[in-house]
Order: sequence, then C-alpha cells, then structure tokens
Amino acid sequence: MKLAIITDTSADISANYHDFEDLFVLEIPISIDGKSLKTSQMTHEQYFEYMAKAKKMPATSQPNVAELEELLRNIASQGYTHVLGLFLTSGISGFYQNAFYLQNELENMKIVFPETYITSSPLGYMVETVIEGSKSGKTFEGILEKFEAQRDADNAFMLVDDLKWLAKGGRLSNGSAAIGTLLNIKPLLQFSDDGKVIVYDKVRTVKKALSAMKNLLLDSSKPETHKVFVLHTGAMERAQELYDYAKEEGYQDVELTTLGPVIATHLGIGAVAYAVALK
Repeated sequence: MKLAIITDTSADISANYHDFEDLFVLEIPISIDGKSLKTSQMTHEQYFEYMAKAKKMPATSQPNVAELEELLRNIASQGYTHVLGLFLTSGISGFYQNAFYLQNELENMKIVFPETYITSSPLGYMVETVIEGSKSGKTFEGILEKFEAQRDADNAFMLVDDLKWLAKGGRLSNGSAAIGTLLNIKPLLQFSDDGKVIVYDKVRTVKKALSAMKNLLLDSSKPETHKVFVLHTGAMERAQELYDYAKEEGYQDVELTTLGPVIATHLGIGAVAYAVALK
C-alpha cells in the first residue's frame, strides 16, 4: 500500500510533520480588506495582527475542488494506491459535500473522504496519527479504525471574547450581539455530533465561563486516555489558567498553542478553547 494523506489548512499539524512526503495540504483562502492571504506561509501571530488591524471582518472561502481533482490525478500517476482525505467538517464548510463525488472518480485508487466533525488541533492530531500508522505499516483498514475511534472521542469547547465575531458568522444576530455585550454574556460554544459549532451555554463573566470549561473538560475526557489542547487567539492569560488546571487534574499530555487562522477568523481575537483528542 502506498497511502497519500490529504487535508486542508484548517488542520493545525505539528511542524515536524510538515515535510512528510505523503502529506498534501489544500489551502483554505482567507481574505482581509480585499486582500487574499496564504495563511500557510505566515505564523498564527502574524495573522492575528492582520485581524486586529482589519477595517472589515475577514472571511474564509472553500478550497478549489478542481485543484483537489488535479491533485488526485497527480497522486495516481505517482503510484499511490490509497488516499485518505481529512477535511474541515461539513458543519462549517460546504467543501466536503462538493468534494464527496471525487471518491469514485479514479478506478485504480481507493479514495476515502470520511467526515471529521472537528477541525484545528484535533484534526491535525488525527492527521499525525494517520501518518504514524502509515509509517509503521498499518493496513488501510487499521488506519481507518483508529481514525474513527479518535473522531468519536474528540470534542472542543470555545469561549468567544467579542460577540461581533459570532454575529459576523451568522450564529448570532447583530441585535443579540449588542444586548449580550451590554449584559456581559459570554457564550460557550462546542462542536455538535454532526460537526456544527453550536452554543452550548451562555454565562455571565469570563470567570464563570472558564469555570464551566474546566467542568466540561472533566466531563468529556480522562487523563489516561486523552490528549488536551489549550488553544487561544491572543488570550494567553486565560489559556495559561486552563493549561494549569488540566495539569493539576492529572492530564500529562497537555499542549498550549494558538488557534489557526481558519478557526480564528470565525472566533475572533481573545478566544480560548479546550480541545480533547483520544491518544
């Protein structure tokens, strides 16, 4: 088996995997003030600076399906026998539905695009697990089985600092955002079972929101079975508090890092998140 792994720039993958020769990454275009950015060529912090200075709210668009089709044909010509595509959940982007038919386009190569129901670091971690499975000689079926186990155990809880980002994304009306800001309401978001970002709860004050997130961490994971990501967009103090709590509760595999540009675009500056992934 010669396996190609395809993902997109919503997946935050550790730097030591970036040069893996069987990994192919599609760019999710992001535009700010009419300028199209290739966020794969900048750091997260550089992108946050673009966001902070933007006159208009940034926007993401879908990867090019024609580019994916061409990539698949190139992969086939290079002798790959299997392809596993792990993309941003269809609950956020329509790309998955548009690309779905390509699984049956090439007769001599097995192509599978399973739903991921997640993004960011958990998606990147699943990609890394697939790479490790491929390197160790696992069968395609064994790699898929591990992926499905991870997918079913993943979760993420997010605190948005400024409600204007939810209003921009259509998850909150402008009126509700204005009232929520006046009342100091902090919505807690999570990924639903079908990969949509939904409001889990609305609480007053950041302190109460962080306390709720800590409880959600304990309810959705176990120290011995899960890796924890503490993610943020320029909210280091809050992220550090969540990181310290996870370590105090016995989680050994805890990573503190920034959210990637694709998800940062939707959550805004000042967001913080817990994400858990099955090890």
